[in-house]
Amino acid sequence: MKICLIGKNLTNLVLAKNLSNKNLSIDILFESNKENKLSQRTLAISKENFNFLSLINNQMKIAAWPVKNIKIYSDNNNLKELAEFKNNKKENFFLVKYIDILNSFEKICKINKKIKFKKINYQSKSKQLFIEKNYNLIINSDKKNIPKYKKIEKNYNSIAYTGILTHEIKKTNNEAVQIFTKYGPLAFLPLSDTKTSIVFSVSNNHKICENQLFDLIKKYNFNYKIKKINKFEKANIKFFMPRSYLYNNTLIFGDILHTIHPLAGQGFNMTIRDIKILSSLIDEKIELGLELDKSLFYDFQKKTKHLNYTFGIGIDFIHQFFKIDNKTNNFLSNSIFSILGKNKFLKKYANLIADKGINI
Repeated sequence: MKICLIGKNLTNLVLAKNLSNKNLSIDILFESNKENKLSQRTLAISKENFNFLSLINNQMKIAAWPVKNIKIYSDNNNLKELAEFKNNKKENFFLVKYIDILNSFEKICKINKKIKFKKINYQSKSKQLFIEKNYNLIINSDKKNIPKYKKIEKNYNSIAYTGILTHEIKKTNNEAVQIFTKYGPLAFLPLSDTKTSIVFSVSNNHKICENQLFDLIKKYNFNYKIKKINKFEKANIKFFMPRSYLYNNTLIFGDILHTIHPLAGQGFNMTIRDIKILSSLIDEKIELGLELDKSLFYDFQKKTKHLNYTFGIGIDFIHQFFKIDNKTNNFLSNSIFSILGKNKFLKKYANLIADKGINI
């Protein structure tokens, strides 16, 4: 049985490697070798999802950095600590540079005999007909090849700036910091003893140039002796979810299913959860001796759509809450985090999300 994955991206590389272990033939179709590799972008991966990735790629431990502690601060609370989340286990979650994990999975997929890479022109009608006739399943996770369909969409009127901070050696650089500033949420995410990733979501209402960004990073930094800040990469922040996961005979997959605010760092964890669910449904079909066809896509949509909507809207609510709360000097958030920091059940639940992502 043959499966077609449209797009040479991280989602499809992970999916292809996982499916190749089921004795399936996978073709990864792509239009261009010039992929947007986002050298500054980092991914937060829950411990459970990290273990899943490690089973199909034994290089994961080399690329990832463990985070054992999360601290939350507020700009309007004089940068005093609002809450701290520790996991009694060895690590809370892992951070990895996007380009490192992308290159690692691309390398192992290229030497896998079950996986083939084919460069094509998506827009060619003859190619589209060829794809429909020659594959049991067609899965599209390429944002450049999105068909026109009904969707839920929202523009946050904000820009996410990502960069890498180089600093003096910090031997215990395993603490992630989130600061709710008047400009937007700012995260410091450790990558090694000498490097830390920065994700700063800034509202377009604040006209900020790159030099001002550097100054703000220095203002809110209280953990590192900075040597260098790389030039920032930036992207518009949007909320995007399709109303249907199927388009003709194709399953829409990956980031296209759930483009959410980077506030919680859960986007890639949602994708891994989807990969697990899709793989499980394929296993069920194979065990029953059934052909793989698009009926499987309806089962996938039924199992995941409500989860994606609930989580995506939940993150949107949190963003809106802090946006409004900031105008009231964080009166509500200060109280909530104070309760959260003291409540053992809520702290345990927060740690569970960090450990398992949104698989719970």
